[in-house]
Amino acid sequence: MSRLGDLAAGLYKGEVSFDFVGRWRLWYTISAVLLILSLGALFVNSLKFGVEFEGGSVLTVSSETCTVEEARDAAADALGSEIVPIVTELNSSSGRSLRIQTEALTPALTNDVTDALADACGVAAADQISAQVIGPSWGEQITQKALTGLVVFLVAIVIYLSVMFEWRMAVGALVALFHDVFITVGIYALVGFEVTPATVIGVLTILGYSLYDTVVVFDKVKENTRGLAGGSRMTYSEAANLAVNQSLVRSINTSVVGLLPVAALLFVGAYVLGAGTLKDLALALFVGIAVGTYSSIFIATPVVAQLKEREPAMQALSKRVAARRASRGGSAPTISQPKGSAEAAAQDPGTTDPGSTDSGSAGTQQKPRPSSGPRKQPKRSKKRKRK
Repeated sequence: MSRLGDLAAGLYKGEVSFDFVGRWRLWYTISAVLLILSLGALFVNSLKFGVEFEGGSVLTVSSETCTVEEARDAAADALGSEIVPIVTELNSSSGRSLRIQTEALTPALTNDVTDALADACGVAAADQISAQVIGPSWGEQITQKALTGLVVFLVAIVIYLSVMFEWRMAVGALVALFHDVFITVGIYALVGFEVTPATVIGVLTILGYSLYDTVVVFDKVKENTRGLAGGSRMTYSEAANLAVNQSLVRSINTSVVGLLPVAALLFVGAYVLGAGTLKDLALALFVGIAVGTYSSIFIATPVVAQLKEREPAMQALSKRVAARRASRGGSAPTISQPKGSAEAAAQDPGTTDPGSTDSGSAGTQQKPRPSSGPRKQPKRSKKRKRK
C-alpha cells in the first residue's frame, strides 16, 4: 500500500490524528487575517463592476494585428482626457478581437471613436467594428435576482441542516459560507478583476460546493457522536475531530479533482486564449473551492464542537471522561471510533467491574478455589513376590 493509502487508513482508524478541533484558536486567527486583508482590499481598491452593472458603451474591433495600446490611444484621443477607455483582448474560434469599454456615449461620440479605431487598426468601420450601449437597469435586475436567489438558498440550507442534523450544524455551515464568500470577494478586489454576471454565477456555484464538503464532514460527525452522551469513552470535540480526520483524505481528493479543471479554465482559457468571461468565472471558482475546503475542515466543525460543548449533557460527558482517565493514572487521551450505541460503555473494558472476567455469564464472578497445600501422591500397592 502507498504512503497516502497508509495515511488514509491510519486517519480513519484513529491511529494517526491531527488536532483540528483542539487548535481552533490557530485556525480562527488565520481566518481573521484573511478576512481583514479582504476587508482592506475592498476599502482600498473596491470592486470594479463591469459595464453590465454600471452601464456604458462597448465597441468591438475585429483585428489580428491591432494592439491593445493602439486601440486605447485611438479611443482616448477621440474621447478626450475625461473618459478613460478599458481595452481587453479576446480570442475565440471566430478570430481575435479587441473590446473597448467606456462610459455611455452619445451617438456623435460613438461615431468619432469608431472612425478613430478604424484608422488606427486599419479596418473598415462598418464591417469590423460593432458598438452597443448597455443601460445600468439590466445590471440592477441581475443583482436583485442574485440577492433573492442567495436569500432563498440560505433559508433552504438552514431548514435542511436543522432537520437532517441540528441547528448548531446549520450555524456552522452558515459561518463557513460567509467566510468563503467574503474572502473570495476580497481577492477579487485585490487582483482588480471586473465583477461581471459570470462572477455572480461563480460565487453562487462555490456556495454549493462549500456546502457539499461541509455536509460530508457533518455526516461523519453525526455518525461518530450517535449515543456518545451515554458513555465515557471520549468527548464530543474528540469525536468530531476523529470525523474530520476520517474525511480529510476524501476532502483533499475531491478538492484537487475540482481545482484541476478550474485551474485549466483560469490559466489556459483566460491568459492563453484571452477569454474574459472564463477568467471571471474561473477565478471565483478557484478561490471558492480552495477556501471552501479549508473552512469545512478548520472552521465549520470547530464552531459546531464549541456550541455542543456548552450543553449540560456534553459537559457531564467531559467530566466522566476526565474522571475515567484520571482513574487510569492520567494516561494520554486516545481517540477511537465510538460504537454508536448506549452499550458502548458496557462493552468498554474500562467501565466493567474489575473483579469480573471475560468468560462465563454476565454479572457472575468465579470464586478462587481454596488452596489445600501440596497434594499427596497415592500409595502404590506392593505386589507379592511369588516363591
